[in-house]
Amino acid sequence: MPTGDASPMAGDSELVVAVQSGDRAAFTALIERYQGVVYGYLRARVFQASDADDLAQEVFLRSYGARARFDSSAMVGPWLIGIARNLLREHARKTRRRREVAWTEICLELEEQSGGGLEQVDEMSAHLPACLESLGENARRAIDLFYRGKMRLAEIGARLRRSEGAAKVLMFRARQALKACLEGKGGQTHDR
Repeated sequence: MPTGDASPMAGDSELVVAVQSGDRAAFTALIERYQGVVYGYLRARVFQASDADDLAQEVFLRSYGARARFDSSAMVGPWLIGIARNLLREHARKTRRRREVAWTEICLELEEQSGGGLEQVDEMSAHLPACLESLGENARRAIDLFYRGKMRLAEIGARLRRSEGAAKVLMFRARQALKACLEGKGGQTHDR
């Protein structure tokens, strides 16, 4: 059994090497170092705090299971956030019928548009409810039907008594309005 030689003040690469050799104290030190970052990332993207707690725990369980594959010269934070992002996608697939999944999917889409800058996405996520409220009623309904209802554009058009083409234009304009609102509130998105 490892003796726990890795100091909590050790650098990430030293802790990773110790974790890979089975040092539980080093793993505890990594969790303590990154739990706030991982939880914060997840909490900004899920509706329920309890889901963020569960997902954060799963991130660290998966990271421990995959510790042998981790390159100790790589950065630990981005690796853990990558695991968290994958778990968010799994979470969204498992809970498609729940309302908070739409929030998670919008956050993931914003993240992809912004190039993945976590601070920027967290800022945008904080302003997202107000920006959604600023949309017109039909635009909000279209966004809701698309993300929460998982409807295709033709179905959204039928629901809103519009053609599929008009629904496509409405969705485009709603996304552009969201993007402009978020940029105006301090976030900056970039087209891919």
